[in-house]
This record gives sequence, structure tokens and C-alpha cells, in this order.
Amino acid sequence: MGTGGKPADDGVAAANGGVRAGVAIHGTEGCPVVAASTVHDGPITGVNWTHVGDTHTEEFRTRDPDAVDRAEGVPTPTSVVDLGDERVYRYDRPRDGACACRIIEELDCPIADARAEDGVLLLTLHLPDLERLRDIVSALDGTAERVEVRYLVEGSARGDEVSDRTLVDRGRLTDRQCEVLRTAYRMGYFERPRDANASAVADALDISPSTFAEHLATAQRKLLEETLAEN
Repeated sequence: MGTGGKPADDGVAAANGGVRAGVAIHGTEGCPVVAASTVHDGPITGVNWTHVGDTHTEEFRTRDPDAVDRAEGVPTPTSVVDLGDERVYRYDRPRDGACACRIIEELDCPIADARAEDGVLLLTLHLPDLERLRDIVSALDGTAERVEVRYLVEGSARGDEVSDRTLVDRGRLTDRQCEVLRTAYRMGYFERPRDANASAVADALDISPSTFAEHLATAQRKLLEETLAEN
């Protein structure tokens, strides 16, 4: 219920289902958790933080405590609690204006979930609309090498259904893998019944059927990893 004489805002909120977005931020500089994730086996999870004055205090969970020691550019963390299969660490550092999470929060966008894996910062955001997502991507320009939208789940304004929109990063595919997929699709390899078999597509690509199968399997696996990833 609105207060302070803002019924118009309530009307907009009621008509807008909002967006849940999974964002992958590549090439962030100076993020200790991201640095640790480059040598950690699996994702670093439970990332959260707080600001007091000019100090940024961050906490995270890891299944491989040794990875924290091996990572370069990570402030010396303090072990807060040992959970058996995971350990919780905490560290302090000066507040950094180039911190991707801080940039997003300064746009009045809370971060629902944060983790890091293989040097990539993975964030879950709940936003009022796609325009706010565009604002975030634009604000991160210059701070990160690349911002990738992994998935979108668009809420229904009527509340009776939720549509799931998945954006796939085609940059994960090599030029050859893209060519294999396009050729196979154009020739009807994915039709049922097929308009062209593997040998015919391989001949069109001037490669052996086994090489075609290898390229196709790798490309499909990469696409499925993104479209079927847990949100």
C-alpha cells in the first residue's frame, strides 16, 4: 500500500510483473572473491557484504580453504566458522568505487544472490523492468570486460503465469561450432524426419562425419549448459 501520496507508483508496480535476471560479469578487477574463484574447485558461494564508513567487509563460503591461500590479490581473510564441508571467511578492505556490486547497489538495485566461479562474478537480480537491467549493464561499462545476461525470468503482471526467457551467450561457441550448427539447421538435420543425415552435412562442411559429430556434440553441450543452468 502506497504512502505519502504516491498512488501512481502503486499503479505502475501493480501492472508490472518485474524481471529476475542472472548476470555474469567477466573481467572484474580487484575483486578478491573472484580472484579466489580462479583457483577454487567449484563456485564460491554465500557472498555478502556490509559497509561501515570507508571499510568494506565481505564474507563468503568455500569448500577448498587452500584455494584462498593460493589466490593472488586476496586480502588475508579471517576464518569465521568451520561448517565441516565448508568454511566461512571474512575480510576487510577499503571501499572501492570500481566494485561491480557497489555500482549496482548505487542504482538502488539490491543483489539477491552473489557467487563466483572460474573468475566470473555471478549475480541474481530482481528488477522492476528490462530498462533497469540496461542501466546496470551500461553502468558496468569500463569496470568489467564483458557483462553477460545468462537468463531472464519475466514475471506476469496478471499473476497467473511466469514466462522464462533465456539469453544464450553465443560467444561461448567457436566460429567452427557456429558454422556446424547453422549448416545442420539449414539442411534440416534437426527436422523429424531428417532432411539430411550426418554424412550429408559433413560433406557440405568438407569434414568427416566423426568430426561433424564432435563439433555438434560440443556446441550442443555448451548451449544446454546455459539454457538448463540452475537459476
